[in-house]
Parts: sequence; structure tokens; C-alpha cells
Amino acid sequence: MSEKVTLTVKGMKCGGCEANVNGKLEAVEGVLSNSASFKDNQVCVEYDASKIDLDAIKNVITEAGFLVEY
Repeated sequence: MSEKVTLTVKGMKCGGCEANVNGKLEAVEGVLSNSASFKDNQVCVEYDASKIDLDAIKNVITEAGFLVEY
């Protein structure tokens, strides 16, 4: 079953930051789609909840160097 979440992400300053977050999330099994926006300080993620949970998604973004708020 897929779920969608929009997370507030602090620290993205440019398109390169967006590409970094998008690339890290795309590489994770269970993430179906994602879209980062540095202008809105948001990342929208659609994911398969049977393969990945929200905490793991937050960890991927944090490990990429950004602060996640929910």
C-alpha cells in the first residue's frame, strides 16, 4: 500500500540540494516517487509502507545533510 507524505526540510539552498535529496531517495527501495523543493523547504514522498517506513525516509534525508521537520 502506498502512502504520501510532505516533509519540511531545512538547509536546502539550491537546485543542487534538491537533486541531492531526490537522488538519495530514488536509490532507496520502497520509495515510489519524490519531489524536493528548496524554495518551499519541502520534500514530497510517495512510498510503499510495506517496504520502508517514515523514519527510514527521514534518516535518508538527514544523512544527506539536511534537517527534517514533520
